[in-house]
Amino acid sequence: MKPHLLNVSTNSVDSFSARRDIMPDVNNLWHYHSALELIYIKKGRGTQFIGDSIKNFNDGDVVLLGSNLPHYWRFDPEFFETTDGEPVDVYAVHFKEEFLGKDFLNLPENQEIKRIFAQAKQGIKLEGAAKDKIAALMPQIIESTGTMRIIRLLEVLTVIANCSEKNILVSLGFKPNFLENEKDRIQSIYNYTISNYKKKIELKEIAAVAKISPNSFCKFFKTKSRKTYTQFLNEIRVGQACKLLIENDLTVKEICYDCGFYNFTSFHKYFREITGKSPLKYQQAFSKQ
Repeated sequence: MKPHLLNVSTNSVDSFSARRDIMPDVNNLWHYHSALELIYIKKGRGTQFIGDSIKNFNDGDVVLLGSNLPHYWRFDPEFFETTDGEPVDVYAVHFKEEFLGKDFLNLPENQEIKRIFAQAKQGIKLEGAAKDKIAALMPQIIESTGTMRIIRLLEVLTVIANCSEKNILVSLGFKPNFLENEKDRIQSIYNYTISNYKKKIELKEIAAVAKISPNSFCKFFKTKSRKTYTQFLNEIRVGQACKLLIENDLTVKEICYDCGFYNFTSFHKYFREITGKSPLKYQQAFSKQ
């Protein structure tokens, strides 16, 4: 699996990069970079791929990614509509571990930040009060200049270090495998699956997308993603089912078939395996929240 290597540039004036994006296709591909990435999705929804993790993302999400951790945010189709498309509002900060000097993290006072940087190699999603604090600080980082810009980023890192409500996204054993001849293959598989998950995808069909034989595809996908393609496809389908259950416009049975499951029993089985709840319990839990 070979994500695209992106060079996150900084000029000679700034020690780190901070920007605001209002287009859904900015870096809309499976990629990685040596800088850590802190992202605040003020407005936007879709599917996020981080390492071997597949989750929905929504308005207000805050995520910290470690160095060289592959990732990809795919926004939902309504954000790409040219006339009445929904707006996107995303704040992103990229910085190297040593952006304040090689000795900074070795100071006794900074051991918690150093620990967070190590933990970020698995991806960290922030929750609760910490998420709200970071959401308020991210625009200030972009708007600030000089020393205050660094202070704002350090404030954010301190909030993350002291946060007790966070979710680790990537499994501990995940190791990205960057082979040049596989550069675009995983991207093609992701794009095709998200566009066609509602129908039955045959093995020979998805193997043709990846431009390898069906037998080779099974081994390739399991080796690179640490899951079978069927598991991956079911995670995509269940993720879409979660969105529809939250919207509460369709019955559970209608959602089952709309998300590509052709058997109601199988839908319940896979939904419980992936979320830990039945579809109805998931919907009720979200309603209570």
